[in-house]
Amino acid sequence: MKVLFDIGHPAHVHFFKYIIRNLEKDHHEIKICVREREDIVKKLLEYYDFNYENLEKNTPGLSNKAIAMFKNDYKLIKISKRFNPDIYVSLASPYSAQVSKFLGRYSITFTDSEPTGLTLALTMPFTDVIITPSGFTRDLGKKQIRISGYKELAYLHPNWYKPESDILKILGLSKYDPYVILRFSAFDANHDIGIKGFSLEDKRRLVKKLGKYAKVFISSEVELPLDLEKYCIDIPQNRMHDALYYASMLVGDTQTSTTEAACLGTPAVRCNSFVGQNDMSNFIELETIYGLIFNYNIPEKAIEKSIELIQQQDLKEKWINKKEKLYDEKIDMTAFLTWFIEDYPESLRMIKENPSFQERFR
Repeated sequence: MKVLFDIGHPAHVHFFKYIIRNLEKDHHEIKICVREREDIVKKLLEYYDFNYENLEKNTPGLSNKAIAMFKNDYKLIKISKRFNPDIYVSLASPYSAQVSKFLGRYSITFTDSEPTGLTLALTMPFTDVIITPSGFTRDLGKKQIRISGYKELAYLHPNWYKPESDILKILGLSKYDPYVILRFSAFDANHDIGIKGFSLEDKRRLVKKLGKYAKVFISSEVELPLDLEKYCIDIPQNRMHDALYYASMLVGDTQTSTTEAACLGTPAVRCNSFVGQNDMSNFIELETIYGLIFNYNIPEKAIEKSIELIQQQDLKEKWINKKEKLYDEKIDMTAFLTWFIEDYPESLRMIKENPSFQERFR
């Protein structure tokens, strides 16, 4: 079988990496197509020794994205005619869904973000199936199947991820030194239009106030002024999850890093204007059911909570215990999706008829 993966974000590389390895071990042919993002995606793919072909870069602005869609579809058709895939796999990529329909092939899509209305509108008519977490609040119709898992558990589940403590030495720390990671988003995706996170002044306040209690490292998708740039974390991109695992806390305005922190047992404070009555289901669940994160849309409250948390004794130990409940109730996403892709379309029929079949992948 030939499988084409459409990748447009560093998190997509992590989401698919073990699935791709499993498929390769089972002698399936893989093609990876990449929409560049500050070269981070490419660096990760090269680190994992994955070959890839380029599509168009991610660009800000609806008009630019519309032009890029036509270019991506055209490029993907050309690549597909050479590779001749049986199945396209993506995280809600309109390009691979549209091309799969045009060429009469299967398309498997995953999404965990309810606000991606435009992206889903451009994907849903063309994909064959769309997989969402069980708590996903939108009803996407007969193509939707719900599973008890997060995309981050495809690469951070203990069946696949083992932290390496030498990251502390790389950071110049001992195991007794507390540190905080601040993660800031560029908000340049389709569904990020109009969304705001921490302002520049908020970022300075976080550094100043949290710096009284812990070493501060910044990971940012946007360029920072010199006074903040000196705090930027300087580690290989593939080691970020190790840094996050051993951190005392994550504070950020991003989505994926917040869920990653929760999966790793690291307290997380998230602040952006997604937060509210219509927030994404993953974050509501991680806060209200598992108590692993805190969500705010007012920066002052997020900063206050961060300062409160960093002063608590045995904070990490409490969170490590909390994450065990998460592991007990969620499935191994990589194991499930490897099976789902390999046995497709029979796997779709089985899950539709018996949704509890997914429990075999705990």
